Amino acid sequence: MGTLALGVVALARPQVHDVIRTTTAEGIDIMLVLDTSSSMRAEDFQPNRFEAARDVAGSFVEGRTSDRVGLIVFAAEAYTQVPLTLDYSFLQRMLERVSIGVVEDGTAVGTALATAVNRLRETEAESKVVVLLTDGRNNRGEIDPATAAEIASTIGVRVYAIGVGAAESSGAVPPGHREQQQPGDGGVDEEMLRTVASTTNGRYFSASSKEALKRIYAEIDELETAEIDERVYTDREEWFAWALGPALALVLLEISLSTTAFRRFP
Repeated sequence: MGTLALGVVALARPQVHDVIRTTTAEGIDIMLVLDTSSSMRAEDFQPNRFEAARDVAGSFVEGRTSDRVGLIVFAAEAYTQVPLTLDYSFLQRMLERVSIGVVEDGTAVGTALATAVNRLRETEAESKVVVLLTDGRNNRGEIDPATAAEIASTIGVRVYAIGVGAAESSGAVPPGHREQQQPGDGGVDEEMLRTVASTTNGRYFSASSKEALKRIYAEIDELETAEIDERVYTDREEWFAWALGPALALVLLEISLSTTAFRRFP
């Protein structure tokens, strides 16, 4: 009976499955470009345009997992606050240190965009993105935004441009905020930002509040989500030998015993 039972178990081919899942995501290289001109002190956002933009950018960084992110800040000039990095904690600390007034006042949109594009020029990421946020129009720098956008398009950089505050074309600011308009602030140059975005196959967004800004970054996040590659590896181990071996041993034992004094009698 024991031999028969072990034989049945062996024929059933018991197996042990070891399943391993590996998940990988190809990261995106993203340069955040933040306007720090004096007009960003306007309080039509809470607590003001600059603080709102910085807070929302920080939340955007918190949502990264495998993307390299860098930071460009600009006014009359542009400089790299943080090169592309996966160290999000460091990036957050450096973002908190950004302030208005460190750089000479002005709005060098073209120079800022060109600086960001240069940082992305030699990266090997499949997707290269610039998120450009400003509340003004290009009035400083040696590179105009259209030229910078053409360069971005040539090397495959996509630009998402965000205009905050009142548009230049409207010539107005939200009711109750006219006194907060900064000297020399002509409002958002929407036409310029739309041209920059469309040239690079990106998009232009207009933000009139911090909540709107959050929604815009969330939409950009959805547009630039890396594809996740999940692979399943199955290691199958046969266990039928553990039953077949003893079964054969019992058969041999029975045969050997049948030739001795323990053989069966009719």
